[in-house]
Amino acid sequence: MKKIKKINLFAKLFIICLIVYTAIIFIDQQKTLNSYNNEKNYLSLKIQEKKDNNKVLNSTKENINSLDYIEKMARDKLDMYLPNERVYIDM
Repeated sequence: MKKIKKINLFAKLFIICLIVYTAIIFIDQQKTLNSYNNEKNYLSLKIQEKKDNNKVLNSTKENINSLDYIEKMARDKLDMYLPNERVYIDM
């Protein structure tokens, strides 16, 4: 009878340890999954930003030889203006 009680006690103790170990492993894996999901979301956001930037660059590439774009760049970057054009500077 004592041997059976000892075996039952060890079996119960073993099962409890196994359950605790499984719970710890599960919690650790959940933390890892959350970390991977956060990284995935961050990288998806970065990809979307790069795609948006690519669209802007492609539209600029298409318009780079147009007269309007050249005129705008001359005005903005080089402070050039058309002859006989009045320029008002706000001080």
